[in-house]
Amino acid sequence: MRLGRRLGIGALAVGLLLGSETPALAGNGPAYKDSWRPVKVRVADLLSRMSLDDKLGQMMQAERLGVESPADVTTGRLGSLLSGGSSQPTPNTPVTWADMYDGFQKAALATPLGIPLIYGVDAVHGHNGLYGATVFPHNIGLGATRDPELVQRIGRATAEEVSGTGIDWDFAPCLCVARNDRWGRTYESFGEVPQLATQMTSIITGLQGTKLDRPGSVLATAKHYVGDGGTTGGVNEGNTEISEQELRAIHLPPFRAAVRRGVGSVMISYSSWNGVKMHAGSYLINDVLKKELGFTGIVVSDYNGVDKIDGKSGFTPDEVEAAINAGIDMVMVPFEWQKFIDTLRTLVEQGRVPLSRIDDANRRILTKKFELGLFEHPLTDRRFLATIGSKPHRDLARQAVCESQVLLKNENHVLPLSRRSKIFVAGKSADDIGNQSGGWTVGWQGTSGPVIPGTTILQGIRNSSGQVTYAKDGTGIDRSYDVAVAVVGETPYAEGKGDRPQGMGLDATDLATLQKLKDSGVPTVVVLVSGRPLDIAAQLPDWAGLVESWLPGSEGQGVADVLFGDYNPTGKLPVTWMRSADQQPINAGDGKPALFPFGFGLRYPHRPW
Repeated sequence: MRLGRRLGIGALAVGLLLGSETPALAGNGPAYKDSWRPVKVRVADLLSRMSLDDKLGQMMQAERLGVESPADVTTGRLGSLLSGGSSQPTPNTPVTWADMYDGFQKAALATPLGIPLIYGVDAVHGHNGLYGATVFPHNIGLGATRDPELVQRIGRATAEEVSGTGIDWDFAPCLCVARNDRWGRTYESFGEVPQLATQMTSIITGLQGTKLDRPGSVLATAKHYVGDGGTTGGVNEGNTEISEQELRAIHLPPFRAAVRRGVGSVMISYSSWNGVKMHAGSYLINDVLKKELGFTGIVVSDYNGVDKIDGKSGFTPDEVEAAINAGIDMVMVPFEWQKFIDTLRTLVEQGRVPLSRIDDANRRILTKKFELGLFEHPLTDRRFLATIGSKPHRDLARQAVCESQVLLKNENHVLPLSRRSKIFVAGKSADDIGNQSGGWTVGWQGTSGPVIPGTTILQGIRNSSGQVTYAKDGTGIDRSYDVAVAVVGETPYAEGKGDRPQGMGLDATDLATLQKLKDSGVPTVVVLVSGRPLDIAAQLPDWAGLVESWLPGSEGQGVADVLFGDYNPTGKLPVTWMRSADQQPINAGDGKPALFPFGFGLRYPHRPW
């Protein structure tokens, strides 16, 4: 990401050779600009030089679309910017991202103290906002792999691609434990038990590297603290109505593990715990996260999260006071950041928010900026541009797709498919890379269609066999075919729009396609593209085979690798599969009879060649 952060031992050796001949390193300037001094010393020195305006600016994270020009960064002394899920520069290319980042960074460096920006994005399954980036399976698929080492490598690959565009901060991983599959963020969860999310905190090590100032390291974020996967009814931003004992047993362990791994930031959840909004939850933030768990990094709000404390539009002084005193260090205020600064300044002047709280927040923010090496080398190291969508990263994503597939039914050994078979492929998601990538893919909610480059599942099947016919709706199938493959399931969604309070079954389009295949009499293998288990018990007897593909991302060849037996499926369910939607919530150990239990997954008994 930064040239000096990429030079490593070589730079250290050169510095030692230069010794006293390098005045800037010899302590002649301000201590905070001396890279040889300990971070604590640099932070203390810089803090002593900062005005209240400097400090309040550092606590603001604005949306890039919420600043009229880079000059706003300078005048507002802004400490951070972000690109939300649908906030990409035009054209959406790696170089445009890097140019944008450098422009904003130069504006930050033009402030009196020259404090660099830290810039955040939601790279939740690869650098998914960037067209051409490698798009990995969403977390629920990674949970199915049971492979923390693979997930760590995905973290590393993501960090490199993010670094190539200059970005320093990734709002990932989501460590929620999804307990109700009606929730629209279920696919952002590694699974329904805390052990899975805890194991997969290995992605933090991949993102942050061995040290934050090393090549290809970005700041990771454990989110959303805490309990967002346990809301009543699976309602997004809802109320988690459980005891503290259950909160600690189910939802806290992954965050404890993340802190132990040195995660740089923690994002607060929109949700409530027993009626108290987490953004105002001083006990869980100050007492549990910061004191008990010993978290020393940045606590960041979610997007406009402070504004949601009282349930009314527009943040108030009371909300700002509650959030900052509850322990939030950096506030994501996309557009009304100047009003927030003015409000917070008044609260400090009135004594409602102590200056010591402001200083603590700044100390945490500045520490991470120094640890990232931003003061020495604030601009993009463009050597990492070459990693974006690179073959090694796409090969890694293909491996992740292979490992994430879960074989749920294989009647009469219909799978693996033979390359000699005459295959009919149907379904709305067979040739739709947008559907197979899901939400948070070049847009917050995601989009059906050819939204990113990559390989669709149909393309993967065609690459594996020469006898393939495709009709999206199933038209034209007859008894001459040996097998039908139906790729069906959900279309893209993200938080809010993805909640399923009513039915959780296949849509009318899928059901009509499946009926045509059934009427043909040809054995049908269903590949389910979805961010959660769907209500399929009524249709399951019609299918000879069922593979849960989750949301595999840009490398659909990995699905074909499993269908044709090039990879013997190893995926295991990270969630319990319901017999009907009215069983929700259904989780391991609750005694409810499942269609497929947590941890279920078949393998092929042998390969036919």
